Amino acid sequence: MTKVTSVINVLIADDHALIREGLRKTLSGEPDMKLVGDVGNVADLFKQLERLAVNIVLLDITMPGESGLDALKELRHKYPHIPVLILSFHPEHRFAVRALKAGASGYITKQSATEELVQAVRKIVGGGKYVSAALAEELATELDKGSGKQPHETLSDREFQVMRLIAAGKKSSEIAEELSVTTSTINTYRMRIFEKMQMQSNVELARYALEHGLIE
Repeated sequence: MTKVTSVINVLIADDHALIREGLRKTLSGEPDMKLVGDVGNVADLFKQLERLAVNIVLLDITMPGESGLDALKELRHKYPHIPVLILSFHPEHRFAVRALKAGASGYITKQSATEELVQAVRKIVGGGKYVSAALAEELATELDKGSGKQPHETLSDREFQVMRLIAAGKKSSEIAEELSVTTSTINTYRMRIFEKMQMQSNVELARYALEHGLIE
């Protein structure tokens, strides 16, 4: 009797076409995996989820418009049965904990995706969580230290998003338009961010963000 292997249906959401193509190639060599769709923005991601049977979403954390973290929270709310693996150019220790707290089942950097993607997908679809061995060791070390938080780790997810946009040189009016809120709301966030991070200027914030790998 022939053994039937269940196929893992994968949906990719990443705004870089070359990244999507690279992930497609990585998955194509696996007989138990099928790429059922790939999209370049969050709106198309939710359109695809309405019509496709998906076992796992590979989600870029820095999507245009709505941030990957916001999309992740919306995904967990609307499709709690579909696990999410976060992909990022950013070093794991900068974003992974925030992503895992927001409901991600795993986090890998795009640089390591070729080596780790298949293993991560299988582990997550099997009900587990996935982080690299290096990140697991770093998290364990931090727990041992009982270390205090870095200034940016005291921010809420929305404050963190606004902080990165300010650090990238965007004006309050531009950020307000991108996030569909008022300029005064962004200015309120800015005041809170400066207070929590004990900073005085956008230049100081940008320097900090660059030094900590929070912006490209």
